[in-house]
Amino acid sequence: MVAFLSRRKLMAWGMALAACAPVAHAQAPALDGPLSLVVGYAPGGSTDRIARLIAERLTPKLGVAVTVENRPGEGGRLAAKEVKRAPAGQNVLMLGNPAVMVVAPLVFKDAGYDPDKDFVPVSQVSSYDFALAVGNKLQLDRAMFLVGRLWAHPEEAVFGVPATGSLPHFFGLMVGDALSVQPQIKGYGGSAPLSADLIGGSLPIAIDTLDSVYAQHVAGKIRILAVSGKKRASFAPGIPTFREAGMKIDADGWNTFFAPSAMAPAKVQLLANAIHDVMKDPGLQKAADALYITPVVSTAAETAQMLKAYRQQWEPVVRRSGFQP
Repeated sequence: MVAFLSRRKLMAWGMALAACAPVAHAQAPALDGPLSLVVGYAPGGSTDRIARLIAERLTPKLGVAVTVENRPGEGGRLAAKEVKRAPAGQNVLMLGNPAVMVVAPLVFKDAGYDPDKDFVPVSQVSSYDFALAVGNKLQLDRAMFLVGRLWAHPEEAVFGVPATGSLPHFFGLMVGDALSVQPQIKGYGGSAPLSADLIGGSLPIAIDTLDSVYAQHVAGKIRILAVSGKKRASFAPGIPTFREAGMKIDADGWNTFFAPSAMAPAKVQLLANAIHDVMKDPGLQKAADALYITPVVSTAAETAQMLKAYRQQWEPVVRRSGFQP
């Protein structure tokens, strides 16, 4: 009798599972084809690195192939113009940053796209600090010593940045305001030549993204005096923030996924949810930390709010600079 009842229960459970299976399958989110993550820079940079970490984990999450496509050119604007024109049915996202989505539309008469009209924010995935670094020739190990030197010799306030019109450029102006000095901004063709001059001694002071100069700091080739975050970077706990160093400023940059405005809202939300879940993965967070990248877990709504506040912070700085490409 017991065996008979057990078989009846098993049969009942099997029928129940079979009945539920089609419903569960119908509700499971799925894309109708592979997904492309477009990066407006060459392989190897921080934007490219975080994109590849995410693509690797999105593939099993979405059940489709997810690939990173590098479209370098025009400081990231070429990728934005390409993704803007993507047809409604194409599965494509752009991993953008402030230079493309905030600064370029302010300084170019026609950047070739409108961040608000042509794109929909999907999810912020990382943030990064800016770093104030000095060459060993200055023999300074604290920001307050540099502050005293520049107050005494304001003509020495020459800040090297990876490119004119970059976020480090405008953050350098913020540092100058905080120090009550008028810095001369010296633009380079990227972080590599900037670091080379800083290490070689021909450039005394540099402002760049923390991930770009941290390895040289660890190697003892340069000295990072302060970072721009509201708190110390998790991978660089020994470096104080600007506020801890006595300067009342903080700022950061970010990498955020954007969808072309033609993409269906339901698909945008599907991708936002998937990316949000992937960013919570401890394995991804550990891998990002090892690459000097600070991962961010953010919903589409939280990302939109972040972008609004970010523009309010940076637009006056960029406009006041009078910078023109």
